[in-house]
Amino acid sequence: MKRLIVWLFACSTLAGYAQKKDKDWRPLFNGKDLTGWKQINGKAPYKVENGMIVGTTIDGSPNSFLMADGTFGDFILELDFKMDDGTNSGVQFRSESKPDYLDGKVFGYQLDFDPSPRKWCGGIYDESRRQWLYPLDYNTAAKSAYRNTQWNSVRIEAIGNSVRTWINGIPCANLVDDMTPKGLIALQVHAVGKGETAGKHVWFKNIRIKTENLQPSPIDNIYVVNFVPNTLTEQEKKNGVVLLWDGRTTNGWRGTSKDGFPEKGWEITDGTLSVVKSAGAESQNGGDIVTTDEYAAFDLQFEFRLTEGANSGVKYFVTEKEKTQGSAIGLEYQVLDDEKHPDAKLGAVGNRTLASLYDLIPANRNPRGVHKIGEWNLGRVIVYPDNRVEHWLNGYRVVEYVRGNNIYKALVARSKYAQWEDFGMAEKGHILLQDHGDRVSYRSIKIKNLKMTNNP
Repeated sequence: MKRLIVWLFACSTLAGYAQKKDKDWRPLFNGKDLTGWKQINGKAPYKVENGMIVGTTIDGSPNSFLMADGTFGDFILELDFKMDDGTNSGVQFRSESKPDYLDGKVFGYQLDFDPSPRKWCGGIYDESRRQWLYPLDYNTAAKSAYRNTQWNSVRIEAIGNSVRTWINGIPCANLVDDMTPKGLIALQVHAVGKGETAGKHVWFKNIRIKTENLQPSPIDNIYVVNFVPNTLTEQEKKNGVVLLWDGRTTNGWRGTSKDGFPEKGWEITDGTLSVVKSAGAESQNGGDIVTTDEYAAFDLQFEFRLTEGANSGVKYFVTEKEKTQGSAIGLEYQVLDDEKHPDAKLGAVGNRTLASLYDLIPANRNPRGVHKIGEWNLGRVIVYPDNRVEHWLNGYRVVEYVRGNNIYKALVARSKYAQWEDFGMAEKGHILLQDHGDRVSYRSIKIKNLKMTNNP
């Protein structure tokens, strides 16, 4: 009898807990009509059928949004959706619509429903602002999460600066950003694109939100895109990422072929490390700076900001053994204003353009992945233990090659580096930031040693 009483008490406690937990959620859709929702921007129709919101694509309309009443800051949002084959949709969150910005066009974060061959469904797009923030090339395991023309479950956790997404329980994106802390939530019917057919449908149901007693999901091991300058999240630390520059001092850096940091030519202000503009001569003012440590296989990420006509570069596998008069020798991720700097017109087939492997391989860039002069860009260089190398720019993989294979050797043989024996083939080397005399700023310089940590 005593055991029965204890068991009944336990069941009662658990039931009470579950009931309390359920009370934290509230529906955003009543399942009957569009009370609590308002359509903005485009004219694609929304209606309610069988307890579902149904949106239909039409010709001649821009993206259409069905906006929930209210403004939302920290929340957890869950819903189910499915789409006809050949369409696109998404959920806006922490977004805005202002008369003085693009005539009221919705802008801000979007969990993208992208069933195209690239399979970026679950990634985070910045509508009418910065474009892609977290494409699923950052997390290829999530590309299999979406089920085409079937029901899919969605979860968005927006807590503080952290935004995380799931499709069908699979973690898709992990973004850290402080640009917009609160805003509207809206469902999207995408404009009909070139080669697409109108009359496609997207269905939404079981839309609910929690704004109190928020508990973030446990950290996992997917790649984190962190736009809060010079910071590391707990998940980044768990993944083995460390700051290569602390955002405040010169610790960990020195001048090329020098014992200390240059006394001029570089400045640290407001969490940025900048080249001081000079006469434009390569490495003739403060000179290049390099990390005090050397790196072999690594995942390097950095934000950079160009001024008009500026030129710089991020080099890797720099050994300093060449004793050059100008910039030190190394493989280079080109940092350049392609529109105004003449170097973009030099070299073979544009191999001195932004994000290219300088003088060797041109970047295969998407125009949507290039930010305007004065805006921050996210660069990334990955050197795998098997000598595969990738350059990334604002979420797009733009260069791929293999150090030391026959193609690489042929490219070097016809380049300015042909005179250097075994160019770019050092087992390890320094990371270098170039002083080309133009004002270029860097921040959030981070690195992960791929030989010492598990690659997620």
